[in-house]
Amino acid sequence: MSKQDDSVLEALSLSVAARIPVLLWGPPGTGKSSAVAAMCQSLDIPHEVVIASIREPSDFGGLPVIDGDDVRFAPPRWARRLAEAGTGVLFLDEISTAPPAVQAALLRVVLERVVGDLALPDNIAIVAAANPPDQAADGWDLSAPLANRFCHLDWQTDPSVVAAGLVAGFRSPDVPALPDGWESQIPIAAAVVGGFLGVRRSLVIAPPTERALAGRAWPSPRTWEMVSRLLAAAQAVDASMEAKRNLVIGSVGDGAGLEFLTWLEELDLPDPESALRNPDDVEFPDRGDRLYAALSALAGAVAANPTPERWIAGWKVLERAARDAPDVGAMAARVLAQVRPKGMSAPPEAAIFVPIMKAAGLLE
Repeated sequence: MSKQDDSVLEALSLSVAARIPVLLWGPPGTGKSSAVAAMCQSLDIPHEVVIASIREPSDFGGLPVIDGDDVRFAPPRWARRLAEAGTGVLFLDEISTAPPAVQAALLRVVLERVVGDLALPDNIAIVAAANPPDQAADGWDLSAPLANRFCHLDWQTDPSVVAAGLVAGFRSPDVPALPDGWESQIPIAAAVVGGFLGVRRSLVIAPPTERALAGRAWPSPRTWEMVSRLLAAAQAVDASMEAKRNLVIGSVGDGAGLEFLTWLEELDLPDPESALRNPDDVEFPDRGDRLYAALSALAGAVAANPTPERWIAGWKVLERAARDAPDVGAMAARVLAQVRPKGMSAPPEAAIFVPIMKAAGLLE
């Protein structure tokens, strides 16, 4: 297995583990469906294959059934089987050639895991597969709203891997078991993402202007939130940098993703936990965007575990780092104000940020 293929499998497995919907793009006959089936078999979990291109909207929105004076939307059998199992994978094949009405019905399924009137368990992962437009069996492009609900991964085909796999068997994605408490790292990852968006506001939401690109990854608040969750999961299992790259670009697209990854690589931020332990010893960067990101990460660390001691330490670090530039620390100060432990009063260190936060509309 080539390094590139390894990283795609790793990114797929992390998306499944973090329960982020993932869409595999690749030519027909390259093993996308087989990889998902093998992954579910190795995990001993059920998986339901639904060919989206031959389904009706009612297969996802539910079949209307009169029940006394009410109308309920009955889910199909595949959805009931997944709900009864409590875990598993919903595999949506040929999704890019599903008619527009079916794609519209899929919006709630992919985002909220709701089929008809049935809410699927949170432990259900959603994986989809699609062929590139020039290789698809006719149909429609993927709609922008549906595309924005997935992390998009390009499924690679290495001839040497195919040759070896025919003899020795093909490798299936090895889904990692995320450690307990990994989700507590999401606020820290989100703070770093927020630090980037604070200096690159135009990338918060940037729908593609070209129709051909609308069906792939593009930046929006939803996909940046996906990036935060995926980065926290990747950090929890010490994932490879190439897998992280696939996940970021797969969520927000090439342009925004590459810019974020470059910015992230150059940050060299101080460890927020070390700063909270020793507020007087930490050294913060001078450059504005790096300082903004460092303070956002600090606020995220406090928000992940807002004990009174950590909250007070956070204000001390924030005041020390942004004493000469309180505007840079205003957003971090707002986060600290929002996670104030019950019964705690604002410490003296918070005073310098009040005028800035009021002027920016961050305080009433």
